[in-house]
Amino acid sequence: MVMQVGSMESELKTLNSKDLKPNGISKSNIGDGEGEGDDRPLLKSSDSTTTTSDTIEDMEKKYAAFVRRDAYGTMGRGDLPAKEKLLLGFALVTLLPIRVVLAMTILVFYYVICRVCTLFSSPNRDDEQEDYAHMGGWRRAVIVRCGRALSRSMLFIFGFYWIPESHIPDHHDADGNGSSFTHTKNGDKTQPEVGRPGVVISNHVSYLDILYHMSSVFPSFVAKRSVSKLPFVGLISKCLGCVYVQRESKSSDFKGVSAIVTERIREAHQNESAPVMMLFPEGTTTNGEYLLPFKTGGFLAKAPVLPVILRYHYKRFSPAWDSISGVRHVIFLLCQFVNYVEVIRLPVYYPSQQEKDDPKLYANNVRRLMATEGNLILADIGLAEKRIYHAALNGLFSQC
Repeated sequence: MVMQVGSMESELKTLNSKDLKPNGISKSNIGDGEGEGDDRPLLKSSDSTTTTSDTIEDMEKKYAAFVRRDAYGTMGRGDLPAKEKLLLGFALVTLLPIRVVLAMTILVFYYVICRVCTLFSSPNRDDEQEDYAHMGGWRRAVIVRCGRALSRSMLFIFGFYWIPESHIPDHHDADGNGSSFTHTKNGDKTQPEVGRPGVVISNHVSYLDILYHMSSVFPSFVAKRSVSKLPFVGLISKCLGCVYVQRESKSSDFKGVSAIVTERIREAHQNESAPVMMLFPEGTTTNGEYLLPFKTGGFLAKAPVLPVILRYHYKRFSPAWDSISGVRHVIFLLCQFVNYVEVIRLPVYYPSQQEKDDPKLYANNVRRLMATEGNLILADIGLAEKRIYHAALNGLFSQC
């Protein structure tokens, strides 16, 4: 299957002129998801256009971190064997409707819990943010405990019947007491640091990542402001304490959000009752085999971080949400009887003074550690290249 130069060049020019303009400050620095900008250089001019010799195989080598390798093929549009079609058809009329009904029941049930717990309670309003995460007492306890339990129930409904978790021991902790040592330049240990991590740092593979982290630590996320206005989900996001980002806002607004995230991380580190922040510093999803460069937003607070690695295993359909439409992904996922995710928890990472002074160094060191412990491949591409790859795939399949 060969690309047509004319259509692809027009698409790439549109992308470069509208979506891929380098900005002085990019929203994706926060590491909350797919921001509108990207703070890293785009592809070189020699790579920014597609030639007629570029086939799908060529693109898969160049954009390997975003390639789907399951039985359903690129964009979930591959030719399925007869047996797979039969299984999919059977699941569509049996398993899919049951799971949809159960998932909606849980969503509405938790919404009612959040509505009851927030009655006669004013939300915390600060810098155009609104949340109930700082609400204390029995209300907060009910919201958190029910949220964790129902998130795990939702994963169970989606086919994640068991979730194995492994904990990597801290190699620097000779006493086995869970603390970490900082190190001087000559390698000597200083006093061990203790304290709660202010932020959970995770690789980003799917929207399912959010459900797992909700079931685990019930953290606050960074989300688009429009999420706060969604039915049911809007109130739940406020109970989570989400920090809302207006992605099309000016850089001055972004600086305000960045400051809020940093303040929330410091607060979580110092206050046991404050909600922990959850960030995906890659800024976008991958196929789960790679680790993209980290944004520095989660490391500006100079607080310790808790690295968590999610590995989705599959035989037929990959739960990774990449290079496939959301609707198609949800349908295929719900039609798969069993889904698998493995969780690797690393020790709390306490930054050295050098890392505190250099957030980029701090982010890079945590990234390399996660790649080593999670057996992930380091990739130097990011959101800009992902958009080019997706535009190329859309161009190819529109001609088929």
